[in-house]
Amino acid sequence: MAGTGTAHLRDSDDVLMRIEDLTVEFPTSAGLVHAVSGISLDVRRGETLGLVGESGCGKSTTGRAIMQLPAPTSGRVLFEGIDLANIEGKHLREVRTQLQFIFQDPISSLNPRRKVKDIVAEPLRIWKRGTEKERQGRVTEVLDAVGLDPEVAGEKRPHQFSGGQCQRISIARSLVLEPKLLICDEPVSALDVSVQAQILNLLEDMKARYGITLIFIAHDLAVVKNISDRVAVMYLGKICEVGSPDALYSAPAHPYTAALLRSIPVPDPTVVPSSSGLLLGDLPSPIDPPAGCRFRTRCPAAQERCSLEEPQIRAVAEDHFVACHFPSIGTTAA
Repeated sequence: MAGTGTAHLRDSDDVLMRIEDLTVEFPTSAGLVHAVSGISLDVRRGETLGLVGESGCGKSTTGRAIMQLPAPTSGRVLFEGIDLANIEGKHLREVRTQLQFIFQDPISSLNPRRKVKDIVAEPLRIWKRGTEKERQGRVTEVLDAVGLDPEVAGEKRPHQFSGGQCQRISIARSLVLEPKLLICDEPVSALDVSVQAQILNLLEDMKARYGITLIFIAHDLAVVKNISDRVAVMYLGKICEVGSPDALYSAPAHPYTAALLRSIPVPDPTVVPSSSGLLLGDLPSPIDPPAGCRFRTRCPAAQERCSLEEPQIRAVAEDHFVACHFPSIGTTAA
């Protein structure tokens, strides 16, 4: 089960969020779905952690488990030293105001019956923040910050906006309570390329303006590289590789990371895509994942050891960690 271990976790006072041995499982009639299987991550204040992997790897489930939506099966989610998995009720709801979520589909995440000004103001009203005049001032501030005219946009409803504009409204709603951590679940995957760039630039501006920490979930490594300070690669509920974008993109240590990088389209119509190095076979079932390393059934470098022994995350370079017995850089695991 590739990806067990905590060698990549950092001991520092500026770590805002620390996830330890997080496990999320769902019972079904066919068996137990192992969506997330014992992963560990951390993110420092003001940092952007990119969480990448193909569909079904568990990255969105990880983001929701951090918010306790639903609560994880086991493991710890430490936010400023508070284990979110061990609190509930009013205490959990109060702490959760400091963590906000941006959903993948911006249109369906907004109430179609309400005006934009009411959608953005709703968190303030629920938590009774300020007077009505102060709330309206805060709504005006965040709508203006995300590039929408408060007087024009505030009186409209979500169906009157494009997808990119709806995502801006979602970002405004997530910022209105002044959170410390923002979890972005593929916030640009449903948008046009030109609009994607606008939203990514907006997130960077909001991060600098409000001092927010980001967890950016995506399957597009090209997008993640431009916005992340650290990147974690997931496969079938496990962590494969963790490191800085420059290290991962210039010298990937895990075969899965290398395959993902080769799948990035080249913006040149004269370049013929190469079929070498592409992943073979289908993603294994999370109900019955392979023994040993979960990636071995699709790995071109798999050996007998990979089916018998689970690789542990270990350092192969400075701030570069991999869970692989035979990485492309560094030495073979002891």
